[in-house]
Formats: sequence, structure tokens, C-alpha cells
Amino acid sequence: MPLPLFRRVVFFSALYDLLLTAPFATPWSFGLVRAQLSAFNAALGGAALPDFAGFHLLMANLLGSIVVVWSVLRLRHPEPRLGRYDGAARFLFSTWMAWTLQATGQPVLWLFLVPEFAWGVAQWWPLAGAAAPPPPGGGARA
Repeated sequence: MPLPLFRRVVFFSALYDLLLTAPFATPWSFGLVRAQLSAFNAALGGAALPDFAGFHLLMANLLGSIVVVWSVLRLRHPEPRLGRYDGAARFLFSTWMAWTLQATGQPVLWLFLVPEFAWGVAQWWPLAGAAAPPPPGGGARA
């Protein structure tokens, strides 16, 4: 992938994250989003999402807060290095979403899992013209 296109991928993945996770950053906005996600999950044939206690809400808000900050960083600096880190994080998130999907069968998880994994693949796509890393030992022959 050419560098200018890769930078756009990093930028738009950050914009996607900001729009999707900003509501998770506060208890009030998360309460509204959780209710909508629960209703949508039920409409897809799943069960209502479980109620959140204070500690669960804290974890959701911490996740939302850190992803908002990480998104703003990537919006301001859509560098390949940050895209690679974000891609790695997305593969981790995708793994835990897939695990939860397997454990619960909640269909709403597909709405998060598919884009998460796709953004990870896009940000791990090889850069056109990128030099291969030097071999161990600097490439010097013995």
C-alpha cells in the first residue's frame, strides 16, 4: 500500500474509533448507548445485554476514555508506526470479541468484530517501497 493511502487508513480508522467509542467515555452517554445496543442485539435475535454495575461502568468508561485519546493522537499524527500499534491492538480486541461471541452468541458483537479485524488487517498491510528490516547482526558476514 502506498504511504499516502496508508496514512489515510490510519486517519480514518482513528475517526471510526472516535465516533464509535466517544459515547463509552462517560457514564451518562454509555448508559444511552448500552440501552441501544441491548435493543439492537434483541432485534437481531439475541438476549438483552446484562445490566452494568458501577465497576463494569468504570471499565467501559476507562476503555472509552483511552480510545478517545488514542484516536485524537492518530488523527493528528497518522503515521505508519502508530497504525502498526493500532493494528496490533485491534487484533487483540478482535480475539477477545471472538472469544466473547463464542461464549455468549450475542449477535451484536459481529458489528464490532468485523470492522475491528478489518482495520487491523488494513493497518498491517505491507507498505509499498518499504525496505525490509536488516538481518540480525546488521547483515555483516563472519
